[in-house]
Amino acid sequence: MTTIPLTRRGAEKLKSELARLKNVERHAVVQAIAEARAQGDLSENAEYEAAKDKQGFVEGRIREIEAKLAAAQIIDPANLAMDGRVVFGSTVDLEDEDTGAKVTYQIVGDDEADLKLRLISISSPIARALIGKESGEVVEFRAPGGLKRYEIVAVRYV
Repeated sequence: MTTIPLTRRGAEKLKSELARLKNVERHAVVQAIAEARAQGDLSENAEYEAAKDKQGFVEGRIREIEAKLAAAQIIDPANLAMDGRVVFGSTVDLEDEDTGAKVTYQIVGDDEADLKLRLISISSPIARALIGKESGEVVEFRAPGGLKRYEIVAVRYV
């Protein structure tokens, strides 16, 4: 079985979603199905079909999260001592070679990625270019807007 890297925050987020799905969403769907059944003929009951579809989604997501948590390798960036090398969980300060713009990203698992929060997926082109590099190095990768070059200003493990 392949392990899935997650930060501690990402694992907690998945556990929270799992608890919500099991304790809130699952019960709400069962109630919606019961109410739709009470309306009579199920063959033409749109509410019943919608509730059954939602039930399938909820149960599928529960199985998906449980499988991810079972295969998770939880990595706490604060416990890393990688001598300034970019690894999963590290926070990287970058400077765009063309514009001089500075940006900071943390490399996280696929499920925790959120560009608005500057959390980038380990699978993203920029993260793949950064992994294994050190402060002072320049990385180059292909982005949707074309070829990008960033200098690694600092690598932190927070």
